[in-house]
Amino acid sequence: MIVTERYRLAGRSATEILASLEAAVRDGGLVAGDLVPTVRALATELGVAPGTVASAYKTAVARGLLETRGRLGTRVRARPALATRSTGPAVPEGVVDLASGQPSAALLPRLEAVAVPGGPAAAPGDLVLPALAELGRARLVADGVDATHLTVAGGGLDAIRRVLLARLAPGDAVAVEDPGWPNLLDLLAASGLRALPVRVDDAGPDPRALAGALAEGARAVVVTARAQNPTGARVTPERAARLRTVLAAHPDVLLVEDDHAAELARVPLASLAGVTAAWASVRSLSKPYGPDLRLALVAGDEATVARVEGQLRVGSGWVSTLLQHVAVALWSDPDVARVVATAADTYDERRTALLHALEAAGLPGSGATGLNVWVPVPDEARAVAGLLAAGWAVAPGQRFRQQAGPAVRVTVGDLDPGSAEDLAAALRQAVEGASGGPVTA
Repeated sequence: MIVTERYRLAGRSATEILASLEAAVRDGGLVAGDLVPTVRALATELGVAPGTVASAYKTAVARGLLETRGRLGTRVRARPALATRSTGPAVPEGVVDLASGQPSAALLPRLEAVAVPGGPAAAPGDLVLPALAELGRARLVADGVDATHLTVAGGGLDAIRRVLLARLAPGDAVAVEDPGWPNLLDLLAASGLRALPVRVDDAGPDPRALAGALAEGARAVVVTARAQNPTGARVTPERAARLRTVLAAHPDVLLVEDDHAAELARVPLASLAGVTAAWASVRSLSKPYGPDLRLALVAGDEATVARVEGQLRVGSGWVSTLLQHVAVALWSDPDVARVVATAADTYDERRTALLHALEAAGLPGSGATGLNVWVPVPDEARAVAGLLAAGWAVAPGQRFRQQAGPAVRVTVGDLDPGSAEDLAAALRQAVEGASGGPVTA
């Protein structure tokens, strides 16, 4: 078999090989998870030096196109940082979608019922509407976050990206939770940043693992404060104290605190903000109020916030003042607050019902807060396929993990609590199969 024909790779220089690799991914010749030829095999086939192919692959990894897994080889990333013609599988009709990671549309506030006030734009030189700044500061300060310096961004991920780029350079390492948010892993890869995995349990990142990542040279740390995706972890006050001790020994490290769920988490925020000289606390609106509300507040040290605002000014210019007015309306409406509180209680009920059902079925599971439950399984593909056949769509854990073991993520947004036992039984059957063997993870 000729590898260049199978993968449609060609070129005599690293630039040409990289271009052909990108074209193959863009056109669907190579799809997510495909193993690419070894450096030596492709170099032999193309008649070039191995260093030429290695250079092309290195650049592809830095751009978020490929990922290297040591002896397991180099593969196309689960979501390459590139527009492609191939898309992920749609959830078939009649299957309950528990794979999305999104809040239930039925539990979101109805925007048409909210009175959005008009009013002046931000003052010249300011990017945040005065009313939004006032409301945002009050919420953050109530949670123990210093909001002296405050700005906005186009959603949580946009805020994290701007904060990281304000302080880091390509090649820098970032300590991230494992398992963790795949969008963040994709962002790091596309930005030329390296992800160093930090184990996470129900109480948040493991302090020893964080210390290890910092010893390896991590220049930044991203921590999900509550409703961690995919495990549902929240940083407890006790864990926060230990993490602050670890971080205090590295005052030059950038800390990014992601509080994407905020009002939906229903547990107090144990903030790490301010323990290092450079820090940012990000609070977005998309989970409690609607995925289309791409707006996030960014509090942080003066220099970091100023750099984020500088990026906005030379890029998009500002964050939509219309969205800011909507945020003000949502945060000012007591009826909306009741809707969000009801949603938070409902997610707690659905998540708790599933955890109890899993325990009764002899299956492990975690999900202290938020929308998701993380279930370790021996074989992800087998579990996902078995559940799909039984009428349930869940997310395979591969996208979320670096060194963590196999698992599936179940989003409880649209889970009927009365069906939790059926789901747990179907999952147990999927992981046991016809052998009826014990469930291990």
